[in-house]
Amino acid sequence: MSDVYPMVETLRWSGDWNGELVLLDQTRLPLEHVDHTCADLESVWEAIRSLRVRGAPAIGIAAAYGVCVGVQGIEDADEDGFFLRLDTVVKRLGASRPTAVNLFWALQRMQSCAEQMRGSGSTIQIRQALLEEARAIHADDRQMCRAIGTHGAELLSDGMGVLTHCNAGGLATSEYGTALAVFFTAQEQGKQLKVYVDETRPLLQGARLTAWELTQRGIDTTLICDSMAAQVMREERVQAVVTGADRIAANGDTANKIGTYGLALLAAAHQIPFYVAAPTNTFDLTLSSGDDIPIEERDAREITHGFGKQTAPSRVAVYNPAFDVTPASLIHGLITERGLIAPVNREAIANLIPGGADAR
Repeated sequence: MSDVYPMVETLRWSGDWNGELVLLDQTRLPLEHVDHTCADLESVWEAIRSLRVRGAPAIGIAAAYGVCVGVQGIEDADEDGFFLRLDTVVKRLGASRPTAVNLFWALQRMQSCAEQMRGSGSTIQIRQALLEEARAIHADDRQMCRAIGTHGAELLSDGMGVLTHCNAGGLATSEYGTALAVFFTAQEQGKQLKVYVDETRPLLQGARLTAWELTQRGIDTTLICDSMAAQVMREERVQAVVTGADRIAANGDTANKIGTYGLALLAAAHQIPFYVAAPTNTFDLTLSSGDDIPIEERDAREITHGFGKQTAPSRVAVYNPAFDVTPASLIHGLITERGLIAPVNREAIANLIPGGADAR
């Protein structure tokens, strides 16, 4: 067994039902470890939108706590006023980022929690119940990530080279990660992996976040530019690819950070298995295929002025989609907390996830 390493605390709640959401500001990593406190609705919205907190599961948890923050300050409101405010909060947080389905799943769960108490409790009791629900969402994610790690580690052997893209570690979840949970669990089992990390343009989540998490854990880590993945595969340095996901359609088509689709094509060309690690709440069974997944387009300055320095002509046109969709046909398996889905198709997903058979 390997040494025990401290896990990253991505976010936490400070105080009682009238408390605050505290985030590890990921825009400052890896050089600075700075907490960012969200004490009102707009600060939570800004933190999600600006990527102070990012990764589908972590966004969902932050949004759940964001509901708790958003319904504060209306102590004198009657029940109708409270639910009117709750609806405003949910809609505002839902507008922060459109692609990660965990955001909407968590908001719906929070709203359902409150609706179940309509007419049977005071607004203070409802707010307390909302905080308990947010904490339950947080705890559930910890358990799901651990289970994903257990199932995924079975796919990796000692000495294997593995490639990952973007960040799907503790920084993207409650503490353990999805794709990185697979590597962390393999490490705990005594397996020595060689992990190659795409830098992940344009915001370098791989370089800034994933490489940092892996090196903190003492895992053998090599950082590469996104455009080097094909050469790394050609040289037979990796035997598997593992990424996370932001939304998975009913047929297995998967949205993840831009560049994932190209990586899956490269893996297929080199006959390397391509795995996606994600909890079942990342599946959106209301969407028949990846064609229906909304793709967030971000500010052009992320490309033309990366990290504050202009690197492109002032008047050049820019297209900056934050995500792409990998067809299910390119995915060797979906690693979930309930087990591995393979082959990846509508029927296999429906067999593992309740309600899947009704998504057409």
